[in-house]
Amino acid sequence: MTSREIILRAINFQGPERIGMTFSGGRLDDMVYGSPARRTYAAAEGARVEGNMEVYEDEWGNTWHRLIGMSKGGEVRDPVLRDWSQLNGLKLPDYADPSRYEDMAKTFAEHPDKYRLAGLPGFPFAIMRYMRKMEVFLEDVIMYRDEVLELQRRVVEVIKQAMRGGAQAGADGVFYCEDWGTQERLLVSPRMWRELFKPGYQALLDEAKRLGLAVWMHSCGCITDIIEDLIEVGIKVLQFDQPELHGVDTLKNRFGGRVAFWTPVDIQKTMQTGDKARIRAAAKDLCEKLGGFNGGFIAKNYGDLHGIGVDPEWDQWAYEAFVEFGKYR
Repeated sequence: MTSREIILRAINFQGPERIGMTFSGGRLDDMVYGSPARRTYAAAEGARVEGNMEVYEDEWGNTWHRLIGMSKGGEVRDPVLRDWSQLNGLKLPDYADPSRYEDMAKTFAEHPDKYRLAGLPGFPFAIMRYMRKMEVFLEDVIMYRDEVLELQRRVVEVIKQAMRGGAQAGADGVFYCEDWGTQERLLVSPRMWRELFKPGYQALLDEAKRLGLAVWMHSCGCITDIIEDLIEVGIKVLQFDQPELHGVDTLKNRFGGRVAFWTPVDIQKTMQTGDKARIRAAAKDLCEKLGGFNGGFIAKNYGDLHGIGVDPEWDQWAYEAFVEFGKYR
């Protein structure tokens, strides 16, 4: 069974021979990842130094700044939409340009045995909050609903372009990051999420379905209240770095067998304990509970071990446990 077959069977609950695995460092990795060409934050062309800050613009028109030698991405200093009166004249990036996907297509073609996952430039909330600044946008969803909906409509069309480009490059699925939760709850009420943002999600998931793409979503925070909605619109895989924030039993009992999960051993409560027995037990628990639906689970490592105070040896314990306990046959 190829890596691609394992992931396809895992996310469709069709009996893979083992759990899916996406571990770096020469370890088992069943996926290959590609992104459309774009200007990345830290390597943005034309970045300039202002005192102890590096300043640059992203392709959406926002100006960012970051402390040199400290932060990686930084923060938005000057959002492209300082005032909603600028909305009519707003120019959005062109993701219909086929040249953006040339490297992605080449990468996918070089790995026919692996599951091919294409990155998206974001999803509506993640993109829009930068265009207004987070603290302002959370006021906008109350005070400027019509403007938020119009901006979302336009952003959705850009993301659809990226979906079509990924599909043409040979992707099996698309992946985006959109953090929706605090440690305790959604950033907005579930009712507001359903009124303002669920229609945009549905439009994008309908396009993905038309293109034959599975949609993979990352979110930090406690978004348990909308997981049912995410399943309803068609999200195929949820990537959580903190599965214990929701409760592994809750994920199993309420959502298991209807959406797949892609997680490491919990990066907040377990990995940084350095307790080998506890880390191994958590990996076993994830395999048995989230992967116990004729599939449904993909294990991964966390990309910034230093940032969360985890020794690489502890990460290796988790990997070895996933290999040991993740076999179905």
